[in-house]
Amino acid sequence: MWDYEKRLQYPVNIKNPNAKLAQYIISQYGGPDGELGASMRYLSQRFASPYREVSALLTDIGNEGLLLHTP
Repeated sequence: MWDYEKRLQYPVNIKNPNAKLAQYIISQYGGPDGELGASMRYLSQRFASPYREVSALLTDIGNEGLLLHTP
C-alpha cells in the first residue's frame, strides 16, 4: 500500500554539534508531552470512541504520529 523510501528532503550538514539542543529535540519526540506520547494517546482513545467515524479519525491521526518515528 505504501512505499517508504528513507531519504532526506534537504541535505543536512552538521558543522557544530550541540548536545543540549539534541537532548531537547529528542525530548519533544519521545518525552511525555512529545509526539510519540500524543500518538499513543490518540490510538488508545480510539477504542473508547462510540462513533466509527471518530474512531477512524483517531486511528489516522495516531498512525500519522507513529510514521514520524519510523526509522
